Amino acid sequence: MSEPSDARRYTALINPISGGGKAQEVWKPVAAELALRGVNPTVEITQSQKHAVQAARDAAERGDIVIAVGGDGLARDAACGVVPAGGVLAIVPAGRGNDLARKLGLPSEPGDLAALLADGEVRHFDSIEAAGQVVLGNVYVGIDSVSNQAINDNRWLPGLLVYRLAPIGAIMSWSAPTFTVKSDGEGVSLAAHSVVVANSGAYGHGLQIVPSAVLDDGWLDVMTVADGPRRKVVSFMSKAKDGTHVESETVTVRRAKTVTISADRAVPVFADGDYLSELPVTIAVRPGGLKLLAP
Repeated sequence: MSEPSDARRYTALINPISGGGKAQEVWKPVAAELALRGVNPTVEITQSQKHAVQAARDAAERGDIVIAVGGDGLARDAACGVVPAGGVLAIVPAGRGNDLARKLGLPSEPGDLAALLADGEVRHFDSIEAAGQVVLGNVYVGIDSVSNQAINDNRWLPGLLVYRLAPIGAIMSWSAPTFTVKSDGEGVSLAAHSVVVANSGAYGHGLQIVPSAVLDDGWLDVMTVADGPRRKVVSFMSKAKDGTHVESETVTVRRAKTVTISADRAVPVFADGDYLSELPVTIAVRPGGLKLLAP
């Protein structure tokens, strides 16, 4: 049962660099629709990841619903503040990828978003705990994380273009490390291009990278992509648009509650579009750990 809109208070956090600097423009028509409903959120422009986390926590602690106006990275930062405070998160997708919003089935029209914010149901979804942080979508290492760094270094290029070019650039100088992946204590070591620990299974501007992942089933889906011909990366990415890449003999998907990843050389760990830590990393599911306004 949804709460009446007049009982809700809101703080909107806007990432000024999301979507190539367009987040504030995305927010304006949503805010106008909310105003027609008598809802006028407090607005705060985020200055850094640390600021976003603290602002979200402060807002949640005073009872506000926290609206993340940005991409998957801001949603994660906001969750890092909201989840420990037991608050409620909402998302207005305004990034380049918006994969979590797409997975959740969030509307894109301002009027529909405003209706969801004002009167939508609070639903419970799983979250991930990794390197002491809250993650909403996925944690990944390998070509994916190296590509992500290149994407973040080119924030002003069109989203789809940079998301498709970055993996091709990364593969040119890539050699597969040997990863050790322990899933609920059972370990496997293999030379691999990527290891993805998925809650949403969606990233890379529309790729269904782990199509079996479900946001509220209490499990993590762990995908490993074993070493194989680098020339096949373009075909692999194409198949990832509909999830058929998992049929490859190089792909294995397991389910677990807790996963630990290490490697025989340094590889950055990324989560929801941003750098998280270096290896080793331990990743655990937190069933129902996120309260979110969603269809």
